[in-house]
Amino acid sequence: MLFTSPRYIIFLAVTLVVLALIPGRTPKKRALAVASCFFYAAWDWRYLGLLLAISVIDYWAASRIAASEIRRVKQRWLLVSIVSNLGILGYFKYCNFFLENFNVASSRFGFSVATINILLPAGISFYTFKTMSYTVDVFRGRLQPCRSWLDYATFITFFPELIAGPIVRGSVFLPQMDRVIGPTAERLAAGSSMFLQGLVKKLFIADRMALVSDTVFATPGIFDTATVWCGVAAYTIQIYCDFSGYSDMAIGTARMIGYDLPENFKMPYLSTNITEFWRRWHMTLSAWLRDYLYIPLGGNRHGVLMTYRNLFLTMLLGGLWHGANWNFVLWGGLHGCALTWHKVWVKRASPHIALPALLGWIFTMLFVMVTWVPFRAKSFRDTMSILKSMAGFAPGRYNWISVWLFYTIILCVIAHFVGWLIERRQHQNTASVWTGWLCGLLGAGIEDATISGPYLVLRRVTVAGAFVVAMTLLMLYLFAPLMMNPFIYFQF
Repeated sequence: MLFTSPRYIIFLAVTLVVLALIPGRTPKKRALAVASCFFYAAWDWRYLGLLLAISVIDYWAASRIAASEIRRVKQRWLLVSIVSNLGILGYFKYCNFFLENFNVASSRFGFSVATINILLPAGISFYTFKTMSYTVDVFRGRLQPCRSWLDYATFITFFPELIAGPIVRGSVFLPQMDRVIGPTAERLAAGSSMFLQGLVKKLFIADRMALVSDTVFATPGIFDTATVWCGVAAYTIQIYCDFSGYSDMAIGTARMIGYDLPENFKMPYLSTNITEFWRRWHMTLSAWLRDYLYIPLGGNRHGVLMTYRNLFLTMLLGGLWHGANWNFVLWGGLHGCALTWHKVWVKRASPHIALPALLGWIFTMLFVMVTWVPFRAKSFRDTMSILKSMAGFAPGRYNWISVWLFYTIILCVIAHFVGWLIERRQHQNTASVWTGWLCGLLGAGIEDATISGPYLVLRRVTVAGAFVVAMTLLMLYLFAPLMMNPFIYFQF
């Protein structure tokens, strides 16, 4: 059930109407849990039982951890949770990957093992990380266990972020369970504004750029260097607008219901170094890897070399989390090397050499664009072919430059300028003046949500606001591709 489909809009409308009509806080939460289960079952009803089973295991493990005062007992129950989650994730996502690599290594000895026909459950990478963070936080004493399994199941199955994030922690969501949920005029205005923003990113930008990037990545060897660079640039825009668009729609949907989800993207393509990029890109995953992998590995507590090792391993495993493919391992390893190099630069060279922000941004964007190649390419061979073509060593003969790419780049520059004004308005008077003028022009306001971050919202019906919405929907109708593409991160 794609967020961009009429089917989802109908489902969301019915859910909101039911939540509005049902009296009482607890019945509303139970209705939301049923709606979330229906949403997940629409993908594949056979894996709904797996999702609920994981919620039972982690709910029980967390309650046992909290009930015991003996550290060894707590550790055993934590191990039950971690082994269960990683075991399920490993079987469904990585079993065939390891079997295939084992067969390659053992083929010289004439020995092989048959692979298994496994269908990857939707959202498994996201909800296993979400449930593990809950039990770890209870073990660390940072979160009180949920008193009701039905409340916990509502948290785990919450449909807006279930399939592709943001990765919501129990410490963020569970305290909100005491709210009376349901649509209000304020919630609908704020949520629909966020949803519309995500819809534009997905349909008008990401899916349009997919027409360019898919063509180039499908047959990279036939295109010349300039065309391949355009294809990589198109994918750079596509993956950002696709994933951040999903996050915007998820946050908007949750806001309409009455819950706040954490900000997941903060204009990462404005970053002037790779460390800043990972503070702005997929922020909930970056924070999860830091708190539940990098710090347990030792973080920066055991010297410089161990810090670099831990950082590299974290990004390497983060790459593998994205998919059972050596391309993802390469992608994660490259970012691990870049983050390590940036730490070395800051420690050794930065006090003596002041790198201009513009130059830092150029270097960062070039690195991010180049490393998107293994992330997108179908195979390691395609990765090498595209990188050679980008370097001018093995270009094809055909030149194909899409004019839509240049229109989209202009649109993205304008959108980032608006986002920069919103981000800087509290610190710069000039930005505040420009932001006020922009809000007046659009008939909008700015909402500073503690969890979700700042964003434009149509708070009241105005002629300007109605015109903006009407023109946005018209542009989507006229220029969005006819075929709806699934969100990129659904594969993870």
